[in-house]
Parts: sequence; structure tokens; C-alpha cells
Amino acid sequence: MQVWQDIHSKVKGRKGEVLGNERFFKFAVLLPLVEINGEVHVLFEIRAHTLRRQPGEVCFPGGKVDRSDDSPLQAATRETCEELGVTRDDVHVIGELDYLVSSFQSIVYPFLGVIQKDTNLSPNPEEVEEVFTVPLNYFIANPPERHDIKLHVKPEDTFPFHLIPNGEEYNWSSSVMPEYFYYYEDYVIWGMTARILYHFIELINNQ
Repeated sequence: MQVWQDIHSKVKGRKGEVLGNERFFKFAVLLPLVEINGEVHVLFEIRAHTLRRQPGEVCFPGGKVDRSDDSPLQAATRETCEELGVTRDDVHVIGELDYLVSSFQSIVYPFLGVIQKDTNLSPNPEEVEEVFTVPLNYFIANPPERHDIKLHVKPEDTFPFHLIPNGEEYNWSSSVMPEYFYYYEDYVIWGMTARILYHFIELINNQ
């Protein structure tokens, strides 16, 4: 039957993605490692205070995946080069970290990379207020502070409760999202940056 042929042609061998991802905003970031005086450091940026989104916050280099990008990896390296004023030859990508799907319809693809030793950084002042590094061993020795955010479902006023079991008394699921806080000197690292960092530290600690 033609219907079976159509189903097989569209589904067989297909690679699954996050359901509804075509409506999500997609971002890619690089967790950059650098060697300083023989010690591995993690490099961070402070976002320029003139930016509309999250001004003054600590972050990793990265940004939106553009239509012109062949992949999230290309977006992460492109944004890193633009923000830090380096070339692609200065950036060596080691591999992928786990990607994040947020509650606000966005997907963040993180990658682990190395900024080659003795590379001269020239941060773009329109995007980057400051660049600083923290020894990797500091994060290994100092776990983050954790605070939980409780997420609850709140249907809109026009929701058709009469169509579902128990109506307005329906037992909606709730969840808890952990927020991690790292403190280093006068810097506070939190949000998705801290979640990606925490994942990376857990990854290397478990090997």
C-alpha cells in the first residue's frame, strides 16, 4: 500500500530531535580552557552593560545559531572569534557537552574548547565588558551553592478544563530547576553558565 511506503520513506532511519524544536531559539556557546603558567584555567566574559539581554552577567562566548551557520558548532566558534577577537586557528574544539533545553523555548548547545596558548585576545567592546579566568582546580575544589526554583503549571483563563479528567482539579505535574552559584573573588557565576560549568566539572570528576 502507498500509505506504508510513505510512512517508511519519512520515518525509517530518521534521527529524532527535541519535539517542536523548530519553534525554539537556538544558541551555541564555547566553554573555553586556557593554559596560564602551566595551569588550566576556565575563561569567562562579562557581557557589556549596553546589551539588551543580560547586561553585566558572567557568561561563556557564544550566541544565536544563525541561518548561515552550518551547525551549532560553527555558531559557537564564530561567536567566540567575534567576541574575543581571535581567529579560528586559535580555537581548538575538544568535543560536545550536553545541550540544555530551557523552560522558555530555547536550546543551548555547549562545546568544550581550548584557546591556544599565548593567543592575544582583543575582546569586542560592544559585546564584552571584561574577560577573566579562573583556575579549573578552583571549581573542582569548591562545589557551587545550590538554590532550587519551583516550576508550576498555570493554564490560561480560557483553558478548556471541561475537556480533561477532573477539570480544574486536574493534578498538574510540577518540577524543580536547580540554580548553581559559583563565587570567585568579586565574580558571581550563575544561570546557564553555571549549569554548563557544573556539568563539565561533574563530567571530568566521574572519569
